[in-house]
Amino acid sequence: MKVTLASVFALVAPAVFAAEAPKVLADYLIPNTMIKGEVVVVVPPKELDKYIAKVEEAARKDPEWFKEHAKNGKPGVPLPFDERLGLTKEEYDDYLKFWGKREFKGIEAVPIRLSESSDGRWSIIVGGRAATLSTLKFDPKGSSFKSPNGELKQIEDVAADGNSTLGAWTGHEWKFEEKSSLGTLKENFAIGKTGDKKYGLLVYRLQEVSEQGSKIADDGVVVRFPLGEAGIVKTKPAPAPGTPSTQPAPAPKPAPKASTKKK
Repeated sequence: MKVTLASVFALVAPAVFAAEAPKVLADYLIPNTMIKGEVVVVVPPKELDKYIAKVEEAARKDPEWFKEHAKNGKPGVPLPFDERLGLTKEEYDDYLKFWGKREFKGIEAVPIRLSESSDGRWSIIVGGRAATLSTLKFDPKGSSFKSPNGELKQIEDVAADGNSTLGAWTGHEWKFEEKSSLGTLKENFAIGKTGDKKYGLLVYRLQEVSEQGSKIADDGVVVRFPLGEAGIVKTKPAPAPGTPSTQPAPAPKPAPKASTKKK
């Protein structure tokens, strides 16, 4: 049996309720409608490798300075120029040029659906390797998400420039953070759209760091989907009962030839 996005999603689609979808989600996803999404990764050009190697070497030579310099940068954006990065100004400019040529690469098609549950909370149900997003429940009353880890509260809106890892995009973000004797757990979710307003984005990340600073977990996923009508999965209606098949009937087999062998 052929498995399609429609057939996969039919197995997980929840009941439909009548409440109006929250604007922070409905601005990007059409409620109770299956959307064709894609899990993507950002692939930088190979020309960047030699520049990255030089910066990594510089960081090993002077880790304390590099740590302080990194505080001057923005997450996901190339660090500001400094000769101690191990690059000349010309090399740094080339680095930015190649960084601007990074591309999105799709690795898995996934269905997306914004749906309301019977308790008034909303879920962005996603299939495939992005299924973790389906565990997040949005409460319109508190404008927050609830995950198995805790409550993700809304923070400052996203306004990333063209040099960020995902390029220019805007949106809304929620964050959960918990510190314990074992370490720190952070969970972030954001929904938004690209600068050209052609695609929507779902961005999720879970990080856990021990009390000593070592990384225990760092998982994330980015899902991209066409905005508006372009993103709707078109399904063919089932034929009405008694409707004749549009497939031509098979041609009759020719009758066997009479034997010419004498008895």
